[in-house]
Amino acid sequence: MKIIQITDTHLSSLKPQFEENWKPLVAWIDSLGPDLVVHTGDLTVDGADFEEDLVHSRELLRDLQYPTLCVPGNHDVGDVPGTRQPIDGERLSRWRRIIGPDRWAHDLGEWRLIGLNSLIIGSGSSEEDEQLAWLENTLRTREGRRVLVFKHKPLFIEDPDEGESGYWGLRPEPRLQLLALFAANGVELVASGHLHRARIVDRAPFRCVWGLSSGFVVGPMVHMPYGDALLGAAVHTLGATVESRIVPLDTLRPIVLDDVLHEVYPPAPVKGALS
Repeated sequence: MKIIQITDTHLSSLKPQFEENWKPLVAWIDSLGPDLVVHTGDLTVDGADFEEDLVHSRELLRDLQYPTLCVPGNHDVGDVPGTRQPIDGERLSRWRRIIGPDRWAHDLGEWRLIGLNSLIIGSGSSEEDEQLAWLENTLRTREGRRVLVFKHKPLFIEDPDEGESGYWGLRPEPRLQLLALFAANGVELVASGHLHRARIVDRAPFRCVWGLSSGFVVGPMVHMPYGDALLGAAVHTLGATVESRIVPLDTLRPIVLDDVLHEVYPPAPVKGALS
């Protein structure tokens, strides 16, 4: 059984700087003929604030000829409280109405795939509590199925026991809670996006895979000493073991965010500043 993981496509009709990489990505997916495609977030450039981005991205997802599941990223639904676009009911409702559930369980034979909304993890909200209770029940009722987890933010950047990782990873307390829950329930793979870096990590009781963005790489504007700055996708082949491959795609244009940041994500205006 073959699952293709795509992530961080950053699609938009309003700001189409990364859209030229969509069609070659779809063509490559077609050449492999997977059983399932999973998008691990940041489907859009700014669906958190612009419904048009979500609607446009939903239409492009129809190019995929295979069953496709999506979890949201911070650019789709916002981030934890205290950030520029804090996740809230309006943003969540928009994703659910246009794209679909922000968490899900999908059974494929002996496998149970779980999709999580990582942007509410650590938020202290009722949505976080509800998701955790749902996750515990979904793991408890798996009836012997082997488990894979997909979400946007990685569990950790350097080490499972690291401290606060800010924008990039999960907060320490919920991270340790998830690590223990996944280990106790035999999770075999946790796949994520967000970092625009490719990496396979075996420093937990299960494998962690950072999927490759197909939209852009990030240059020296961000110091990220881990993983490889590549464009492409990841392939997970399910059998007696889970085999994960990082697949760079030379059909994608190597767009560097640093070069277009001012166009796509300009700084928010300072309140009270003269225009």
